[in-house]
Amino acid sequence: MGYVVLHLKKASDNDAGTSAHIERTIHPKNADESRTHLNRELIGFPQSVKNRTEAIQHRIENAGITRKIGKNQVRAIGVMLSGTSEDMKRIEDAGNLNDWCADNVDWLQKTFGADNVVSAVLHRDETTPHIHATIVPIVTGERRKAKEEKPIEGKKKYKKKNPNAARLCADDVMARDKLKGYQDSYARRMQVYGLQRGIEGSQAKHINTQQYYRELYVKNENLKGEIEELQEQKEATREEVRHVYDLKDEARDKYLVMDEYVRRKDNELSIIETKLQKAKQDYEPYKAQEELNLIHELFPMMKEQLRIAELCQKIGFTIDAVRGLLKGITLSIASGKLYSFEHKQYFEVKDAKVKIEKEPDNPNKLQLMINEMNVADWFRQKHKEFQQRIKANTFNISKNKGLGL
Repeated sequence: MGYVVLHLKKASDNDAGTSAHIERTIHPKNADESRTHLNRELIGFPQSVKNRTEAIQHRIENAGITRKIGKNQVRAIGVMLSGTSEDMKRIEDAGNLNDWCADNVDWLQKTFGADNVVSAVLHRDETTPHIHATIVPIVTGERRKAKEEKPIEGKKKYKKKNPNAARLCADDVMARDKLKGYQDSYARRMQVYGLQRGIEGSQAKHINTQQYYRELYVKNENLKGEIEELQEQKEATREEVRHVYDLKDEARDKYLVMDEYVRRKDNELSIIETKLQKAKQDYEPYKAQEELNLIHELFPMMKEQLRIAELCQKIGFTIDAVRGLLKGITLSIASGKLYSFEHKQYFEVKDAKVKIEKEPDNPNKLQLMINEMNVADWFRQKHKEFQQRIKANTFNISKNKGLGL
């Protein structure tokens, strides 16, 4: 049974770049242009609205919002809906893609409000069928912050605004508890298609970053060498073909033999050309990786932040917790469990303070601290305490047996 894919992301500015990708005004490299005609709009635009960008503005202007919208205020939320590649292929081959699209649109409208879902586009020209939906975060009801604010004695009280008035607020839509609810309700809706919710706290194993880059570098260099060799073979074969044509003009009596030779060389040239094109296509991802490596060289802390973020997730922290730690926030853990890969077991954590800080001897390295201890030392201390408890229990058992005798 495969998994659902549901991603929500706040749009920036007018989100023109995303609109260009969704509407294919700019064709991405990973899309098959011969299948672009299979893409389709799942929600019609209002009259006089021509595209996604205009649909976002149309909804805002007609929502009855009375408060002024800030310059940097989020106007739209992008939602990507899909499933694991094999399962989406199965749904498509079984002729159930239209039903899947209809159920997705119905879930979007019931979850976020029909008027707020201003666009939904099915993409079938990429590897896995998926939907790009656009939500305008129009909400009603009292602000979340207002609910939490306590009256201060002596402070002037102002007349509260109408809590039922429409307002634009992406934070209400993207609240942490609501995001989890979206994942749960979407998974329930997609069960009929053999899709389920992803496992929270999954411990999938990955190769370390150093090994990944080393293997990537070797593959990259091999591809470069193969391309250069094929280029040389191509030029050498082309020269051979030209020479054969010259000989053909000079020696008409050998025409039949030479013509067969030329055809064979032309076929070899075609095969080499095919291999060359394939090698160039295979090289494209590694070229992009080279650019990523350059970014890591220019911004070394980015690579270090990715390493420490991966460590945090592996031992049991959520992505939101990792995001907070990277911002310099100290997290308080009342109770929970963290996983040690060194000892291959979970250790209980209570009333702990967790933070990320730079190593004293190397400001370019980050370390995860639990109660002012490096996480590795903390795990070793917990393991030592665990071993001591086992020895104590074993001693008590042996003592009790001795008394019985």
